[in-house]
Amino acid sequence: MRVNNYLLASVGVMAIAAAGLYQHSRRAPDRFAGDGYVGSGSCRSCHEHFYQLWSTSHHGQAMQPYSADLAHRAELADSPEIRIGGSTYKAELAGKGGWIVEGGAAGERRYPIEQTLGGKNVYYFLTTLERGHLQVLPLAYDVRAKAWMDATLSMTMHEGASRGAPVEWRDRALTFNTSCYGCHVSQIETNYNPADDSYHTTWLEPGINCETCHGPAGKHVRLYEAAKKKGGTPAELGLISFKQLTPAQRSDACAACHAKLAAITPGFRTGEQYFDHFNLVGFESPDFYPDGRDLGENYTYTSWMMNPCAKSGKLDCVHCHTSSGRYRFAKGDPNAACLPCHAERVKNATAHTHHPAESAGNRCISCHMPMTEYARMRRSDHSMRPPTPAATLAYKSPNACNICHKDKDARWADAQVRRWHMDDYQAPALARAALIDAARKRDWSKLPAILAYIEDPSHDTVFAASLIRLLAQCPDPRKYASMLTAVKDASPMVRASAVDLLAERLDANSVPALIAGTKDESRLVRVRAAAALDRMPAGALDESTMAAIQSATQEYIASLHTRDDDYAQHLNLGNFHMDRGELKDAVAEYERSAFLRPQFAPPLVNVSVVYSQLGDMEKAEDALRRAIAAEPAQPAAHFNLGLLLAETRRSNEAEKELRKTLELDGGNAQAAYNLAILVGNVNPCEALALCRKAARLSPENPKYRNAVAYYQARRIQAASGR
Repeated sequence: MRVNNYLLASVGVMAIAAAGLYQHSRRAPDRFAGDGYVGSGSCRSCHEHFYQLWSTSHHGQAMQPYSADLAHRAELADSPEIRIGGSTYKAELAGKGGWIVEGGAAGERRYPIEQTLGGKNVYYFLTTLERGHLQVLPLAYDVRAKAWMDATLSMTMHEGASRGAPVEWRDRALTFNTSCYGCHVSQIETNYNPADDSYHTTWLEPGINCETCHGPAGKHVRLYEAAKKKGGTPAELGLISFKQLTPAQRSDACAACHAKLAAITPGFRTGEQYFDHFNLVGFESPDFYPDGRDLGENYTYTSWMMNPCAKSGKLDCVHCHTSSGRYRFAKGDPNAACLPCHAERVKNATAHTHHPAESAGNRCISCHMPMTEYARMRRSDHSMRPPTPAATLAYKSPNACNICHKDKDARWADAQVRRWHMDDYQAPALARAALIDAARKRDWSKLPAILAYIEDPSHDTVFAASLIRLLAQCPDPRKYASMLTAVKDASPMVRASAVDLLAERLDANSVPALIAGTKDESRLVRVRAAAALDRMPAGALDESTMAAIQSATQEYIASLHTRDDDYAQHLNLGNFHMDRGELKDAVAEYERSAFLRPQFAPPLVNVSVVYSQLGDMEKAEDALRRAIAAEPAQPAAHFNLGLLLAETRRSNEAEKELRKTLELDGGNAQAAYNLAILVGNVNPCEALALCRKAARLSPENPKYRNAVAYYQARRIQAASGR
């Protein structure tokens, strides 16, 4: 018996960004001329009241130039020294300017504060570093605590095996031009130059202006100015009116910024469908608790999709929020937000809430939209689900009862809601959470229940899509039959997730479903179906089929060329070229991805695969060692290095790497099997245990069962002295 073929585990991922409304990186020559963008100042003469509401809102002030006046209004003052890593930092505010002062072994360095980001919860500050990189400075200001803080302890954390560790402040994840630009300034042109990794970024206005949501206002201004001269009103508005949009379109307009997403196009305009431009992060991410409550920063839209009122088609974001982001029901009856749909419960609120009329507990949002906090950022749960303290007991997720009643525990809260509600409304929530929890832990004993939930037409979209994504780690082939049902689901999020899973096994059942997917009404599904079919060997599809899927293929290729400065896009481009056998192009894209995100191991793991296919084992090994240096806890890097070392007959080193793999990822059946082969001659008993583990983890693989039989025979022979 021999070790598996070298390098079985490339690590392809879909491009995920924290949030962002991505624009084209090159300025169109007529973009700000004629009927194009003209700025919020053009709205003021006719809409002074709305202009004042907008200009003082968190949308209007999403980014502002730093000034002494701003520092005074925000009550900013000099900070004490704050140690971050091996350096100290302090804020010095004097006269018209402000600086963050860095002290370390190399001496003192002063960074001017140029821009101010946010301010609802935290003020972040920006400075320009080399090559036009506008960087988030290492100190931020907590608005509520009125205290300076380490900005790197924010919502931006390392991905992959290092997830949860804060990034260093100069990391690209904290570069404004790269990461957070699209939702803090308006009509931006990043003007990125990949040749020297530089930016020459411009924007029409800081903050989110009127035209971000209403579209270019040049035509609107022109039409109304002409009509005013004639004393009339124009026949058309000349911009996008929210009154003419469906509830889904209104919410999708907000989701372009308020979502943890992956962009598949370079831009989005109000009125278009979210899943024609973005994918959405679900509970496959550890930034959510298994029951779907927020753990990390998730930007609202994922939880909004679970909202029963939103699902009904009757509720959209602007029911509760103005276009400037303000809450419409801050004054008067706080429960009026739930009218007219829940008039009876609003009228008899105390009977429903079991709380006194004037208490916070008698407000609908206290129980259905509890506020939690992560990285000093407060956010309301927009899923509007009832409190589930039973999920707190099971998974430590937050519940509204204990957010208010901090002197009580979850058992008390669970007893209360069970006494009030005899129907045990928590049971379905716990059942869904148990499936997510099992899939995350690769406990496939629950696979039948997982597949049944996915196939159930009444499933929740986000839970179903998340389970499908988590099934990528499941070796059981029974999952594929369920995907043939899921690709017909009503939700593009579910259909696209099912398409990605079917891409694992291109056969007579999956290929027709994928071909049909290239004609789907949603661009996201079409793009993912084309990506799956692109993995097929050359000549596997006939000419008529290739012609039929050509449009989707072009959309897919376009989706891979939206941002030259995005490491995840280059990783996906590397996957694209590797699938096509274009190995030198794949190397270039993977290495570019690694350059843009040197702390992220997957592109280095993948490029090692390509180097091995090119026969350059030295570069393959070097790439894996770079991956481990970047992310020491990345199991795929250790696994592939173990296989490489075994292939090159460095058995002791290979054994060490495979043992490290299993330490980091106990569910890796291939690592267990290959380690068994390495130690089999010296320790057949351990080899038998490892093969049994592999067979248990991947029961459909006959190779593992045969290995169990082989080492059982070896043990019997050893025991009989033969």
